[in-house]
Amino acid sequence: MNTPLVTASASVTIEWVELDWAGRKVRIEHQWLRREDAAAPLLVFLHEGLGSVSMWREFPAELCEALQCRGLVYSRPGYGQSTPRAADDAWGTDFMHRQAFEVLPALLKALGVDTVTDKPWLFGHSDGGSIALLFAARLPERIAGAIVVAPHILVEDVSVTSIAETRSAYLQTDLRQRLARHHADVDSAFWGWNDIWLLPAFRHWRIDGELSAITCPLLAVQGAGDAYGTLDQIRGIARVARQCKLVELADCGHSPHRDQKDRLIEVVRNFFQQQRQETTP
Repeated sequence: MNTPLVTASASVTIEWVELDWAGRKVRIEHQWLRREDAAAPLLVFLHEGLGSVSMWREFPAELCEALQCRGLVYSRPGYGQSTPRAADDAWGTDFMHRQAFEVLPALLKALGVDTVTDKPWLFGHSDGGSIALLFAARLPERIAGAIVVAPHILVEDVSVTSIAETRSAYLQTDLRQRLARHHADVDSAFWGWNDIWLLPAFRHWRIDGELSAITCPLLAVQGAGDAYGTLDQIRGIARVARQCKLVELADCGHSPHRDQKDRLIEVVRNFFQQQRQETTP
């Protein structure tokens, strides 16, 4: 059952849907964009490791307008205004696989998205990019295409170093207060992400071996100054998914949708239009 709520911004409507996941009920915060254009392609946004619906800010709406598509933005369990993690729950090393194979398909089904007749596009940033890649690899017949921005396909030393520095900032600066604006339970969001990425066993996590199963159109974008991963992340995707188009942005960090928003929208629009032209009879 969806429970709509109009937020402080009169133009933004946040809704919730309830799922059965991990042995308990969870409510997923989500927002529809341009929903009235039912014939337009659907673009689903998958946020970063500390992201949420609100942390995307205006970017999803601006991108959907540029692409003339519908949008679905949601906060994963543990993030934003979605159900927080249980007190004794820790993400496992397969947490991104579970989001791709369990949560996302369940969410789309609960929202009435038929991924056979209405195949969505996925737009994922950081951890969300990895989740998009995993979904595309496991369910190639249920996806129209994927755009991944600063995704992870393996754990690098630079990733661990930067995440450890973020941990220090959370404990010693105002980072916790700033993140609390976007999460109902900020400690649930932060420690769920930070603890698993710094777990020694997670150093062996990698998904490049799974990506050769991706058959859909694929765009991978990364900033040359990304503090959370080298350009080997997206170059590694192209080595196994040959159709992948790479865009490397100079003077750009881990969040191109904030660092170079206009350039990113242009790149995605050009790719999106090209793919639609190639598939239009």
